[in-house]
Amino acid sequence: MNKTILITGATSGIGEACARKFADNGDKLILTGRNAARLASISDELKAKGTEVITLEFDVRNREQAKASLDSLPEAWQQIDVLVNNAGLALGLEAEYEGDLDDWETMIDTNIKGLLTMTRLVVPGMVSRNSGHIINVGSVAGDAAYKGGNVYCATKAAVKALSDGLRIDVAETAIRVTNLKPGLVETNFSNIRFHGDTDRAATVYQGIQPLTGDDIADVAVYAANAPAHVQIAEVLILATHQASGSVIVRK
Repeated sequence: MNKTILITGATSGIGEACARKFADNGDKLILTGRNAARLASISDELKAKGTEVITLEFDVRNREQAKASLDSLPEAWQQIDVLVNNAGLALGLEAEYEGDLDDWETMIDTNIKGLLTMTRLVVPGMVSRNSGHIINVGSVAGDAAYKGGNVYCATKAAVKALSDGLRIDVAETAIRVTNLKPGLVETNFSNIRFHGDTDRAATVYQGIQPLTGDDIADVAVYAANAPAHVQIAEVLILATHQASGSVIVRK
């Protein structure tokens, strides 16, 4: 049965890949993000292929904006079957004692508080229907800190804890909670981390074949379509020559 999927941060990277993969699966999509032009472009492309799509332009850091956007959904779109909490970012690789406080605030507000905002807005409806699935995009960085990762790693450790906590909170319901933990994924992630320094970003993926957004989206679609009695609680997805967040063999 086709589902209604809400994907945050759907304008690039893993979020955009999820949009395309769920569209291929025949699902209806609610795509959110801050880039109106990208939302429109992706929406037009998917609609041309027969996918039903609604776009909502807002920043997950803005609770009022997020609530108003969800409240604006037509009645037929109010039942969200799958929430993909994908919006997130890393900024900087400085030592913790030299970090940029604005970068820290942006990461915490997006990766933790933004995820919590979307969870708080969407999951009560799932509980009332006794049906739904939350897919949080965490990271291998949440398993252990790596050099320069400090605050980003902490935010992704929080995603794991919040996913585990939510899974406990909804255990008496039929709702499922999945935490996806990607390793090296070649998207615009590193370009954002280095504030647009494309040359520095490119070095992150040198000497290894990294994952793609499609690789992570494949796992998300699989988890969402597992039999109702199967909960894919947590998946660590690494490139073949990556062993952990800090052990990467480059050739």
